[in-house]
Amino acid sequence: MTDLYLSRVTLRDEPSVAALAAALMPEDDTSLNTDHRAVWSLFAAPDAERDFLWRKEDGRGRYMILSRRAPETGSPIFEVETRPFEAALSPGDRLAFHLRVNATVARKNGPGRGKRHDVAMDLLRNHPARDHAEHRDRLAEEAAQAWLERHAIGFTPEAMSLERYDTQEVPRKGRPARFGVFDLAGVLRVTDPAAFLAKLAEGYGRARAFGCGLMLIRRA
Repeated sequence: MTDLYLSRVTLRDEPSVAALAAALMPEDDTSLNTDHRAVWSLFAAPDAERDFLWRKEDGRGRYMILSRRAPETGSPIFEVETRPFEAALSPGDRLAFHLRVNATVARKNGPGRGKRHDVAMDLLRNHPARDHAEHRDRLAEEAAQAWLERHAIGFTPEAMSLERYDTQEVPRKGRPARFGVFDLAGVLRVTDPAAFLAKLAEGYGRARAFGCGLMLIRRA
């Protein structure tokens, strides 16, 4: 498997950084763009392509990152803890997982390319609008379960629960980009370690540049 690094990144606990925290990490509609740029700053290199996955943790300026390059550790803003990601897996191993994912499905409404829909909203379209609030959480979990089973490369899901489902916005010129975010947790059984680890490094779903797609694993 290609060398990978797992990093925990935290905003430095220093007065000079704390004084700028609100400006560096605003907690408003621009936060995803800000988080995106903050993580990118640790991998700055001429003509570099994104070769990492990340997710925001609870609290301002806290991230987990899985990368093919080690991030910069000399940041004046962030404390960076990095170690090689070493996962010696065998068929049959059971792992607990957490996955933040933008799970979508393509639907064609006419000629040309299909339009992508959040899998929960795709199911909700079959219900009257007045019933959406009542069915939203149940259908979101059903949709996420079905999506995970379809994308289970190198593993079989044994149990899964939906911890959170909401919609995120990324500001841009014109209409903001909106996408659904599912926080999934559960237990999986490895069937093909090489295929599983390759997919883990690639990431799951879409919106990976904005904090989705990273699966965190540990022994069950």
